[in-house]
Amino acid sequence: MLFTGFFIFPKSASTFAGEVDAFYFFMWALTLFFAIGIAATVIAFIIRYRRSDENPAGADIEGSLQLEIMWTAIPFAIAMGIFAWSASIFVNMQRPPDNAMEIFVVGKQWMWKIQHMEGRSEINQLHVPLGKPVKLTMTSEDVIHSFYVPAFRIKADVVPGRYNTTWFEATKTGTYHLFCTEYCGTNHSRMIGQVVVMEQAAYQDWLAEGNTNATGIGASLANLSPAARGEALFTEHGCKTCHFDGPGRVGPLLGGLPGSTVKLEGGDVVAADSRYLRESILNPRARVVEGYEPLMPTFAGRVSEEDVMSLVAYIKTLSPPPGAEAHTTTAP
Repeated sequence: MLFTGFFIFPKSASTFAGEVDAFYFFMWALTLFFAIGIAATVIAFIIRYRRSDENPAGADIEGSLQLEIMWTAIPFAIAMGIFAWSASIFVNMQRPPDNAMEIFVVGKQWMWKIQHMEGRSEINQLHVPLGKPVKLTMTSEDVIHSFYVPAFRIKADVVPGRYNTTWFEATKTGTYHLFCTEYCGTNHSRMIGQVVVMEQAAYQDWLAEGNTNATGIGASLANLSPAARGEALFTEHGCKTCHFDGPGRVGPLLGGLPGSTVKLEGGDVVAADSRYLRESILNPRARVVEGYEPLMPTFAGRVSEEDVMSLVAYIKTLSPPPGAEAHTTTAP
């Protein structure tokens, strides 16, 4: 643990935690420097220029261009330096590497539900390998939560109806605290968990054990990857009837859709990202694809946030059929 002023910080355990700490210590030192400097100057001026005569005559002091330039340029340079440094840290924290492994996180009063791409799921625990970038795709089933791991210096809001992402790369094995730092109801203080950082081999062994408790996801789907689970849900809800190429298709093709653009009724064009896919599942009439009738029923209340994430993961695996039209064009 590191004691700094009135704060106690856990030791850093992720790649950019050192950058965050360095910036924090710089700001702390800069504030202390100016606080002491200004206080000392005030005290010195009180002593040096205290009233000595009953009726002193004021001095005729002219302005100094050099002095005005100096006290404008120096604070400006300091402010721009702080902005550039903090912006670089922020951008780095918002852009996970291309090789980052993805993990789904769903916040719910009052627990964290974790889903690994290999099929393993957890509640209030997150197992990750050492030295591997980890991207967290997060949403909430009810109210706003906030995913906070002090040792990794990461904190991100988890908002209902939206996918937020953050990432980290653990640099030390061990067990680290996980908190919700957004007041989310009566048992907010109990919404805590652990992040367990393991050696690569130990992590692979842990994944291979599979789920021993299928509570909340169903025994038949317990050890499936999100994409495989999404395929099962896709079939179960009859989505293939409307969205696969063939006779009777009344919905747009989904193969190759993620990452493309979609032309909507009215002429608007939107990016087919995870948020768009989620909205199209839960509220399909909000943005109707040009050339198609709004026939798809809403699945809000019929599928959980974990189901939606699985469906999105499955759609991302689909390839466009040979000769399929681009998603920016309308249906025949």
